[in-house]
Amino acid sequence: MSQQPLAQSDQKSDQSNQQQNNQNQHNNSVGKTQLPQRNLLLRITLYIIKFFHLLLVIFKGFYLIFSKKLYKNPNDPSNTRYVQYFCRELSSVFNVKVQVHGEIARHPALWVSNHISWLDVAVLGSGARVFFLAKAEVASWPIIGKLARWGGTLFIRRGSGDSVLIKDQITEFLKQDSPVLFFPEATTTDGTRVKKVHGKLLASAIEAQKPVQICLIAYVNHQGQLDNIIPFIGDQGFVQNLTQVLQMPVVTAHLVALPAIDSREHTVQSLTALVQKEMQEGLEKLHQDVLA
Repeated sequence: MSQQPLAQSDQKSDQSNQQQNNQNQHNNSVGKTQLPQRNLLLRITLYIIKFFHLLLVIFKGFYLIFSKKLYKNPNDPSNTRYVQYFCRELSSVFNVKVQVHGEIARHPALWVSNHISWLDVAVLGSGARVFFLAKAEVASWPIIGKLARWGGTLFIRRGSGDSVLIKDQITEFLKQDSPVLFFPEATTTDGTRVKKVHGKLLASAIEAQKPVQICLIAYVNHQGQLDNIIPFIGDQGFVQNLTQVLQMPVVTAHLVALPAIDSREHTVQSLTALVQKEMQEGLEKLHQDVLA
C-alpha cells in the first residue's frame, strides 16, 4: 500500500530534477552582459556619435542606389551584393561583428532563419545575398521607405490573416529568381532554441520549385556566451532595447548556412517538419561550435 505514493514521489522528484537541469543549462548558455557604467553626458555623447554614424550609412545607401542606378530595377538579383554591403555597414553601427562559418550559397531560394532581434536583418544581409520582406506600409515611411524600396525590399500586402495572398506574392518573387528571406517562427526568441515553425509560406518554395535555404544566427558576447542584450523579447519596448544595444560592448553574430532542401520532394507538412528539425539541430550544433 505504501509503495505507490513512494513511486509517485520519486517520479515527481525526477521531473523536478530534470526541470532544474534544463534551467541550469539555459542559465549557463546565456551570458549576463554588463553594460559599461556611463554618466548621462557620456551616454548622450555616445548616442550623438551613433546617430551621425547611422546617417553616414544611410547616405552611403542612397549613394549606391543612385550611382549604380539600382532604382531602375530594384529586384534584380545582382543587386543583392549592394544590399550586402549596406547591411555590413549597418551592423557596424550597432557594435555587431558578423562571422560566417563555412560558405553561404548564392542561389535563388526561399531563405529561412531563426529570429532573435530587429538586428537580424542587418546581420543576415551581411552574410547572405538576399532580399527581405516588409509590410507594405514601410514603403511610405520617410527616407527609410525609399531606401528600402530602391534597395530591393519586397513589400507584401497584409490582409486579415491572408497568408495565401502573402504566399502567392513570395511565389512570384521566387519565380523571378529573387532570393527571399523570412522568419518562420513569426516571433523573436532569446536565441537558445527554435520555436514552432509556421510552414504555410514554405508552400511558395514548392510552387516556385525553388530550394529552401536555412541560415542560423547566434549572438555571442565577449564572455563566450549567448548575449542577453540583443534579444528583443518580452515586454521590452524598441527604444529601451535600442538604447541598450547602442551601449553594449562588441558582440559577434555567428552565421551558418545549412545544406539546401529540395522542396520538390515535399508536401507543405513534410517540408515544415523537416525545416523545424534541421533548424533546431543546426542551432544546437552552432552553439556547440561557438560557445565557451
